[in-house]
Amino acid sequence: MNKPLLLSLVAAALLTTNVSAQTMFERFQSMENEMAELKKEIATLKTQKAETEEEDSPAEDADEKKDSEDKEEAEDDEKEKMDVEEEIAYLQESISEINKATSGNHLKFGVDYRFALENLNYKMADGSEANNDAFMTNRLWLNMDWMATKNLSFSGQLAYNKAFGQRSGADTPASSAFEGFDWIANENAYDDTLRVRSAYFLYRNDTFIGTDVPWTFSVGRRPSTNGHLISLRDDDRPSSPMGHAINVEFDGLSSKFSFDNWVNGMYIKFCAGRGMSNAAPKFNNTPYTSVDDTNSNTNIDLAGLIFVPYNDGHYSIGTQYYYANNLIDVKNTADYTQGFDTVGGLHSMTANFVVNGIGSEISDFLDETTFFVSGAMSITNPNSDKRMLYASMDSNMNPTATGESKTGYSYWIGTQFPSLITQDGRWGLEYNHGSEYWRSITYGEDTNIGSKVAARGDAYEAYMTEYLIEDILSMQIRYTYIDYAYSGSNGFFGGTSGASMDMDTAIAFGQGANVVDTAQDIRFYLRYKY
Repeated sequence: MNKPLLLSLVAAALLTTNVSAQTMFERFQSMENEMAELKKEIATLKTQKAETEEEDSPAEDADEKKDSEDKEEAEDDEKEKMDVEEEIAYLQESISEINKATSGNHLKFGVDYRFALENLNYKMADGSEANNDAFMTNRLWLNMDWMATKNLSFSGQLAYNKAFGQRSGADTPASSAFEGFDWIANENAYDDTLRVRSAYFLYRNDTFIGTDVPWTFSVGRRPSTNGHLISLRDDDRPSSPMGHAINVEFDGLSSKFSFDNWVNGMYIKFCAGRGMSNAAPKFNNTPYTSVDDTNSNTNIDLAGLIFVPYNDGHYSIGTQYYYANNLIDVKNTADYTQGFDTVGGLHSMTANFVVNGIGSEISDFLDETTFFVSGAMSITNPNSDKRMLYASMDSNMNPTATGESKTGYSYWIGTQFPSLITQDGRWGLEYNHGSEYWRSITYGEDTNIGSKVAARGDAYEAYMTEYLIEDILSMQIRYTYIDYAYSGSNGFFGGTSGASMDMDTAIAFGQGANVVDTAQDIRFYLRYKY
């Protein structure tokens, strides 16, 4: 009898991978078509089984056992029936798994829950320390996807992120002023509110204006955190941005054009969005505030592009540029509660090189090792009467001029390799350095002591991710150490919170107790994702 081995292998492959189809709609269609084929195969097997049982009656069995050859034939028939029963059971189990995956329709929900325990420690410029020996958080992501047609889909994510036993971490007017800041609404452990982390539709097509260029268009609340490279240690699929220079929640649009038919993996993606709106509540006096009002800010907009000239799965090169205008800083007041100043714009350029598998079959370990190097540059474009990234006085207490542009740079290297103790785990080592006037927009980075890639100084990180139950339940231990050479790494863009001063200058300005010299985060988490 010919067994449906090929069909079984296809079913198994379909259940253990999601890369055979490019869209959720196509994946569901493939699974449902496969399920129909499996049902037909089961019906055929049951018919064959029934026919075999009719042929092998008890009387015939008794006669067949009279000689050894007939006895062997009876045993073969019995084995064949058992094989059929096993195959039916296997195919029925496959159908059950496909039913779970499709839920009978094209609406897909997913759950991603994480418990984290962290030991946080800060050493300030004046030698004082601040710490939390056991900071615990719950983070929940509820993912939803809907494929309405082959070309049009919707994706969304609701998020909850809260410290154990407390609804808000704000206990002073200075910090409460930033509680609802939109770039990190779901990245910090605020309260027990379920918020929208992302919500957008995606249109895709294989041709653009008659040309053989696949393209996409999307608008909404962007999936713009945990981007390329930073996603490795976060054990997430990367979002579009390069995490070296931007890692914040964002509202905007994007359009991607693929030239993979010409060069492996080549594409260009245009992005634009609004980081802050000059708007007031609906029933306020006016729907917006005057730009002449000293307590108002103009719209913050960002536009840029991502260009990947080559990516064959083994080697990849990525580049990114963006410009953000009307960036802000907290006003230089006693308690930082009087709003923000608009200070100017920022150019940002990033390039990286990634190797997925070192060498060519030198060893299994190197074949599964990833190595990357990334470089970035930032250039400020301050308003003529404002300072960006430097204070109003220099280290000699002399007044500084306004309107000066500052250039900063950063480099980042890292590797991720197979676990040394299990078959499926992944371990990693990373190092990054930032110069005196380096500035990224990475406030949403998943590091509670502050963004490591934003550091004006040196940052070191080691982590181990292990899978406890398949890829559903995992654990991670991560160590992050940041040695700041200058202040302002996690501030805004002006000369108040963003001013770059070395530790001695910060002490001279009377800021020794407020400027972090070194920071350390030891984190353990358990994560359920399905």
